[in-house]
Amino acid sequence: MILSLNERPQEAVAVIDASGTILKYGELSAFSEKIGALLPRRSLLFLLTENNVGGIAWSIGSINSGNVPLILNAHIEEGLFHNLFEIYRPPYVCVPSSMADTLQYEPVYEYYGYTLLCTGMESCRVHDDLSHLLPTSGSTGSPKLVRHKYENIEAAALNISTFFGLTSADRPLLVLPLYYTMGLSVVFSHLYVGATILITHQSMTDKAFWSFMKEQRATSFTGVPYSFEILNLMRFFRMDLPDLTLLTQGGGKMPRQLNLKFAEYCRDTGKRWIATYGQSEGTARMAYLPAEYAISKCGSIGRAVPNAELSLIDSDGNVIEGSHTEGEMCYRGRNVTMGYARSREDLLLGDERNGFMRTGDLAYRDEDGCYYIVGRMGRFLKLFGMRIGLDECEQIIKGKYPIECACVGTDDKMTVYLTDEKYAVAVKEILVEKTKLVASAFGVKVIADIPKNEAGKILYSKLNS
Repeated sequence: MILSLNERPQEAVAVIDASGTILKYGELSAFSEKIGALLPRRSLLFLLTENNVGGIAWSIGSINSGNVPLILNAHIEEGLFHNLFEIYRPPYVCVPSSMADTLQYEPVYEYYGYTLLCTGMESCRVHDDLSHLLPTSGSTGSPKLVRHKYENIEAAALNISTFFGLTSADRPLLVLPLYYTMGLSVVFSHLYVGATILITHQSMTDKAFWSFMKEQRATSFTGVPYSFEILNLMRFFRMDLPDLTLLTQGGGKMPRQLNLKFAEYCRDTGKRWIATYGQSEGTARMAYLPAEYAISKCGSIGRAVPNAELSLIDSDGNVIEGSHTEGEMCYRGRNVTMGYARSREDLLLGDERNGFMRTGDLAYRDEDGCYYIVGRMGRFLKLFGMRIGLDECEQIIKGKYPIECACVGTDDKMTVYLTDEKYAVAVKEILVEKTKLVASAFGVKVIADIPKNEAGKILYSKLNS
């Protein structure tokens, strides 16, 4: 059983959600066995989750039972869902029970507020090591999925619980969604040590959110940069939160001044501020900055998590040994995932990475061995903590309007270049609709021509973000 759940005190509470529903470790283990009896082993299912007890129970139970869930947002746009459905054709779909009637499939089982449905699709073969799937871009509906294996779960749980120093006494407040790799990593790492997860779907601006946090005596909070921007606006620094001892940040680069503000707050109040770095391809966390360096090395991602290694290579693939020399950052560890799936047939593929990955990030290492990200080699951004594919956004625009476009940007803002001014407003609106991000995340510039090379490929380097 993954994470040795059956070895935890079975009466101990594993999860409490904002509605007051409780899930014990023994109940989670028993539910895993129940799912195993319901489904043919190694079945592919689409699991549409919300942040509640049922979301965790079905996510962990599906994996634990030997089946393979693709974990998605329960409120994914219908068109994006159907695109994934047509490509992967899952034999089963599990959704919040309130949504079950909208899908014309045969109900199989209902528990913890979710209903398992049989789609009638034929079963497909999946690799023996495949544990679960996560979307690379939940907002744009890309069919490219990250293939995780059981070893990744165990390795990530061990690594994260080690550098955070987690124990069974911890009570993390989980506001990040389960379909987001960092949200799921909170679940893995805390179940691994027998802690109690406090999960909520409530908005951080909702009074009930803070009541839940205080009444349940949350000991830690994990957020993305946008989460901490909200806390900053809500006068978080004046709140009396004696039980809260750890604040952790991931999901992209945080503005330096805001980062420093939280680091200084934690220093002054006896709490820990730990910034982390990771990717879904590395089962969330791959580097962390120890709390004692939070101020002196503000902006650094720190060092590799325990049992792993970071390195830099130059453009020729040679290892960079010295400090303050930029190169592509690479990572080695047991939490590196198997690779991608782009079709149903790819679910049978084995491990294509063998514990090593090139991150696509440009970085340098200081004289103390701490890493600093300076740019991104790949064509994606992290806007408000959400990974957004630039190429996918171009496809969305071109699929909607008969225009040429090019998307570039930074983790602060995406810039869309167009050649026709009359579509400027509409393009921003479609991106807001598809990505569910605020309008300020996008800028539009109109130019005479999109620069291209002789082969017709866009010359992004000639566009200023």
